[in-house]
Amino acid sequence: MRERTRDFLAHPRFQQFIIGVILINAGTLGLETVPAVVESHGHLLTAIDHVALYIFVAELLAKVYAERSAFLRDPWNIFDALIVGIALAPASGGLSVLRSLRILRALRLLSVVPSLRRVVSALLRAMPGMSSIVVLLSLVLYVAAVMATKLYGQTAPERFGSLPTSLFTLYQTMTGDDWGNIARDVMGEHPSAWIFFTIFILVCTFVVLNLFLAVVVSAMDEENAEERAALEGTSAHTQQILDELAGLRKEIAELRRHNVLD
Repeated sequence: MRERTRDFLAHPRFQQFIIGVILINAGTLGLETVPAVVESHGHLLTAIDHVALYIFVAELLAKVYAERSAFLRDPWNIFDALIVGIALAPASGGLSVLRSLRILRALRLLSVVPSLRRVVSALLRAMPGMSSIVVLLSLVLYVAAVMATKLYGQTAPERFGSLPTSLFTLYQTMTGDDWGNIARDVMGEHPSAWIFFTIFILVCTFVVLNLFLAVVVSAMDEENAEERAALEGTSAHTQQILDELAGLRKEIAELRRHNVLD
């Protein structure tokens, strides 16, 4: 019975059904933000939301029954359990904020769609390398903020009057948000300030941030390489089984031929 349940849960049709339920539920939760729709179809949206939740709970219980202790060894199962647990928590009184967290159910697509799982796994694999880049970026921001506060604090106090203000301004500059106006506010009294901003943007945006991309791409390549190795190992094992079966058939055929001759 457990094997049948496991096969049913892993069937592509069932997975497509769950994806459809997640998408429909995400759509209804979005419609609940429109007052006119809630006023005219509020009961229908609530009913769809409850049906989707019951389906998710039933799927989770079926996984627990089919996998037993192995259920807790899969991080994606724990992720699904947390999402469904948040949805089952009471959304009244001091926990009313949990009502807005129901949209987290849409994140279940991460555990259902294999391609999304691979992307998330690659990001998690890249975390150690990304932490080093974050430290480097923080160091560059800090050094630049100290320099900007001392150089331009008197000229543009609203931008560089203090270290926290300079950190925020340079973070805004790093993202490319209105950095031209920030530079013009300073260049009125410091015409050479463009050199500082140009170097800062080149270092942060075109060097450090590209390192993030390099680390993520490398992690995704490793993830794909492991999947290919697993598939090749499975194919080799299957081929070995086929070769053994062919050998057994050959031996059986020879035994039958000897029996006929005898």
